Amino acid sequence: MRYSQTFIPTLKENPAEAQVVSHRLMLRAGFIRKLTSGIYTYLPYGLAAIRNVEQIVREEMNRAGALELAMPMVQPADLWKESGRYEKYGPELLRFTDRHDRESCLGPTHEEVITDIARMELHSYRDVPVNFYQIQTKFRDEIRPRFGLMRGREFIMKDAYSFDVDDAGASEAYQKMYDAYCRIFERCGLRYRAVQADSGAIGGNFSHEFMVLADTGEDTIVICKDCEYAANMEKAEVKLRGGKADAALLDMEKVETPGKRKVNSVCEFMQISPSQLVKTMVYLADGEPVAVLLRGDREVEEVKLANLLGAVEVEIAEDKQVFDATGVPTGYLGPVGISIKVVADQEVMTMTNFVVGANEKNYHLKNVNSGRDFEVSAVADLRQITTDDPCPVCGGTLELTQGIEVGHVFKLGTKYSEAMKAMFVDADGEEKPLVMGCYGIGVSRVVAAAIEQNHDNDGIIFPVPIAPYKVTVLNLGTNDETITAAAEKLYQELKNRKIEVLLDDRDERPGAKFKDAELLGIPYRLNVGKSYLNNGVIELVNRRSGEKSEYPLDQVVSVIEQEIASQTTS
Repeated sequence: MRYSQTFIPTLKENPAEAQVVSHRLMLRAGFIRKLTSGIYTYLPYGLAAIRNVEQIVREEMNRAGALELAMPMVQPADLWKESGRYEKYGPELLRFTDRHDRESCLGPTHEEVITDIARMELHSYRDVPVNFYQIQTKFRDEIRPRFGLMRGREFIMKDAYSFDVDDAGASEAYQKMYDAYCRIFERCGLRYRAVQADSGAIGGNFSHEFMVLADTGEDTIVICKDCEYAANMEKAEVKLRGGKADAALLDMEKVETPGKRKVNSVCEFMQISPSQLVKTMVYLADGEPVAVLLRGDREVEEVKLANLLGAVEVEIAEDKQVFDATGVPTGYLGPVGISIKVVADQEVMTMTNFVVGANEKNYHLKNVNSGRDFEVSAVADLRQITTDDPCPVCGGTLELTQGIEVGHVFKLGTKYSEAMKAMFVDADGEEKPLVMGCYGIGVSRVVAAAIEQNHDNDGIIFPVPIAPYKVTVLNLGTNDETITAAAEKLYQELKNRKIEVLLDDRDERPGAKFKDAELLGIPYRLNVGKSYLNNGVIELVNRRSGEKSEYPLDQVVSVIEQEIASQTTS
């Protein structure tokens, strides 16, 4: 493509609205333009990168035996009501009615639609296994869309759905998709980790997220330095070190703590460490108050709490809500005699003679013990893991790092097939529910994640496989016939070899062309200018390393072709 004939509206200044690297560079490099909150137009250069990712995804899905189809974005609400998700999914599901007052929604995902297809078409064990996939625009009405394509409301996603007769078949399908995802992200040139994850609103009992490692990632992931264990914070399992301490239970005492509401101030006043205090935090679980007991120096992992309570949503209660539920001001709550349901982190049950709030303003209790002084409704791992905790698999050392979720694979089991009666008849004539899996990749997010991971102060550094153009030829003397002829020759030869190339034929200063080439992140740059006039050589610049080398005109294309081949797998 000739620069003079394409549309790449680059910006010199950083847009004020952009908070993260990928958003800033996508706007500056003419990838996208904002239409409204969380919704973007993909301009030609950005769309080309997305299409390259799509192609890799499509090739690997086909290689794994999945069959491509296309499902409607508009979905009838009746399907979601059948599955039980219409109300439970929450406000991210954009609901509307048509002119006939029929309720519908814009698809954030397609479990219901594909299950409807399955129950109509898959009736016998001979019809499965089968795996369907699509690459399609989705819509989720995010409450706070931000960071450009990292968390938009409208986005491009690949979603796939497998159907099997039993758990063994579903596990085999899951592994095929897991392996395909590894190949996809490797081919995209990304550094990633597959981590154990919570299944969330999708459902199922087993899942992995594929996380691109980047300092600007929204998600914190836990990685063991000594084994292959990796999990997100929501799923990271805390293993207790030992059981309850063998200590004499002291008599409970009430202590006046005037104005001491915070953990640190209470501990300082009572001359104890936060590990000797149990804080009582009130959460609203689907609107119902529940007290959560946690060691003073720990933090609640809300997804773990929601899973324990079977709640769709949990949120920390505000001070007024706490007082309305318990009659006690925040900061003095404790489990002894409290009037609402109490659940405890497992670590609390190993503690003895600890401090809690006395459920009375300006007072705390010391030498409190579970079982003797209070009871709880449930005990579970409810806290965030830390680097002081041992690896739950090998006992090794953990580290926390940042990641960007670009893919998620789930074992759904029979959650949807049972709810929507997607049944098949097995070899013995018995009717059973189909066993499902689902597998998603945020295609547009992959491009944003690649930029977060591959950039410098001058712009994007595209991995070769997903770069919209692999080479840019810079005509640095548009008024010189010899330079122009050489640039045209390189351009045509690269095109003839099926290498995506951008010929910068604009009547611009060399400095402007260099800056745009670096901003766009094109992997290889061929400078055709004075070096060619004086010495008959073309300067080849590697965008990632910055390395410069010179080659005769009749050799440089072969050199580039070999370089590209070495970084591209199929």
